Amino acid sequence: MAVPKRKKSKMRVRQRKGHIKAEVAQTGKCPNCGAAKRAHRACPECGFYDGEKVIDTKADKTAAKDSAEA
Repeated sequence: MAVPKRKKSKMRVRQRKGHIKAEVAQTGKCPNCGAAKRAHRACPECGFYDGEKVIDTKADKTAAKDSAEA
């Protein structure tokens, strides 16, 4: 089994790992409300995905709560 003869220096290790980093998530526009949203996910602002309401948002819950109180 191969074993390194010498320790790899910090510089050599850091040069190799320099390109490994997190990527920024790509966003697009929600066709319903125009807010920024990630691809293939429901819009966090309006809760729509592919033209259908799929999740309840905070705005929906507060509006329902306000209408129930009135």
